[in-house]
Amino acid sequence: MLLKSLSARLLVLTVFFVMVGEVLIFVPSVARFRMTYFENRIAAGELAALALEASPSGHLDRGLVGKLLARVGAHCVIVHRADGVVLMLDRPVPPIPNVTIDLTRPSIVAAIRGSLMALARTGNRVLRVLGPSPAGGGTVEVLLDEAPLRREMWDFGYRILELSIVLSLITAALVYLSLQWLLVRPMRRVTASMMAFREDPEDAARMITASRRRDEIGVAERELAVMQQTVRRALAERARLAALGTAVTKINHDLRNILATARLVTDGLTASAAPEVRRILPRLMDAIDRAVALCTRTLDFSREGAAPLAPSRFLLAPLVGEIGAGLAVSEADFAINCVAPPDLEVEADRDQLYRVLLNLARNALEAGARRVRVSARRAAGTIAVEVADDGPGLPPKARENLFRPFFGSARPGGSGLGLAIARELARAHGGDLALVSSAGSGTVFRLTLRAPAAGRARAVSRETVSPT
Repeated sequence: MLLKSLSARLLVLTVFFVMVGEVLIFVPSVARFRMTYFENRIAAGELAALALEASPSGHLDRGLVGKLLARVGAHCVIVHRADGVVLMLDRPVPPIPNVTIDLTRPSIVAAIRGSLMALARTGNRVLRVLGPSPAGGGTVEVLLDEAPLRREMWDFGYRILELSIVLSLITAALVYLSLQWLLVRPMRRVTASMMAFREDPEDAARMITASRRRDEIGVAERELAVMQQTVRRALAERARLAALGTAVTKINHDLRNILATARLVTDGLTASAAPEVRRILPRLMDAIDRAVALCTRTLDFSREGAAPLAPSRFLLAPLVGEIGAGLAVSEADFAINCVAPPDLEVEADRDQLYRVLLNLARNALEAGARRVRVSARRAAGTIAVEVADDGPGLPPKARENLFRPFFGSARPGGSGLGLAIARELARAHGGDLALVSSAGSGTVFRLTLRAPAAGRARAVSRETVSPT
């Protein structure tokens, strides 16, 4: 659990990156250590060779020469002065050098390459090192064994490793504590507030109290506090609406039963011979039918979830032909024209799709339209069904609140449930219902449905028909 936390991961990454940085520093450092080793041996060799000048005979005892060379750590020292004087300290049989290293023309690339090669070797080589005289005005040559140099280089590398580990641990600890204070603890506080608020959103004590920080954490705390306030208000409003919806559903159910009884009574009045009764009876029956329809639509809309679908494949044109009869319109000049291809098939719940088209046609009729045209076409795996009327168009207020129940009605006293229910049914089919245009010349709605699978659909000779 600890290794999965953000702070533990940051600790491990800090140690890793510090170690990587130390490795990158180690390579030039060990090269510089090797160069310093050679320079120290050259300086010590020149200093040892000065003993020849102090000798009256210009020669030293063989034992003294051995001690001086041992102190230098070399097999031979040769000093070439600018005035041509040569001072040399050597053993009786000096070894033959394996490689020459010229420090008079230094190169960092050659130094790094030579250092890495020296660390990789296991045997011993004799190095002839040539460098400028520390005193100036000449050069100094020394013959050195590579094995002692390699040991000191490895010792230096181990010291660098130990120092790197200490530095990485100190740096990681500082970074860990800083991030723990600046980032991890505030994030845990935000997360704990989210979890507590999820368990009981109505408890105000579970809401986060934003700090005064001005960085990203402070912004996140303030935005979370605002979001929690918004969610609490939305939940409270939803609870009130749910209670109101339950009450309205019960009232509508009882009211529909009362209206059904009233309709039965008015049906009995049709046999009355009184002229006054015959005159007001159609208007009374129409008012009762409208009230029953409103109660039915309200109950349908308040039903929890979408209605269950029973999809099937059928032709669209015959379904459109049934809408006129479903409206029970008495006006002779109202007509519904279908210009969809006669062989165009759709795959949907036939009764639910009928309700969608019926609601669109009824809205057009109530808005004052006398002609409704239904067209359809295939496009990119969908079927687009357009319902256009010749009415006066939707007013601005209706367009602003379109598809909103109890707000989007285009006529006074309307509920706006027809379009809301139609869109809900369209989306239950995986499609959508949208307003295409609404002007003084009429209104056009587009219903989008998924096209039937190509492998099962019958051949369609023509997908679109130009409106007549």
